[in-house]
Amino acid sequence: MSDITLILHAAQRGDPKAAEELLPLLYDELRKLAAQKMAREPQGQTLQPTALVHEAWLRLIRAEDRRFENRAHFFGAAAEAMRRILVENARRKLRLKHGGGQRRLDLSQVDVAVASDDETVIAISDAMDKLASHDPQGAELIRLRFFAGLTNAEAGEMLSLPERTAKRVWAYARAWLYAELKKTL
Repeated sequence: MSDITLILHAAQRGDPKAAEELLPLLYDELRKLAAQKMAREPQGQTLQPTALVHEAWLRLIRAEDRRFENRAHFFGAAAEAMRRILVENARRKLRLKHGGGQRRLDLSQVDVAVASDDETVIAISDAMDKLASHDPQGAELIRLRFFAGLTNAEAGEMLSLPERTAKRVWAYARAWLYAELKKTL
């Protein structure tokens, strides 16, 4: 077992120092994942990678059922926490109170009709939930690729999939997601 897995197990047993020891070990990797995801967000994003990492960390350590079998399980949970935070942030910004999804348009670009990034994040999250009902592995791969910013090889490793299998699952999930998004966007 790795040091991280041992510390995760200690945290599950209620060791108060375990969480303090765990954050420094995982912070750089979590920050890297958040930075990769935030690099794809639109300019003017109010949520920063550091804030995303901290919010995800707080959700993970406060969770009632925080049982992590190993490093891969932890990063899967971290990716899910980041996904939920980004979706909540996108939905908050789209609420009527915050403009109801209306976008500022430069008059020179009025003819451009594209979905906003917040709408896309929500649509992908909703489609991913739908995909999970019949292809949980594909949905998990999308979550790790899109919301955690992992490469196909990294996501495959997290899911204990051979690289060829990860590519095959990604190809199907991406095609399914594209077809589903075409219906909603």
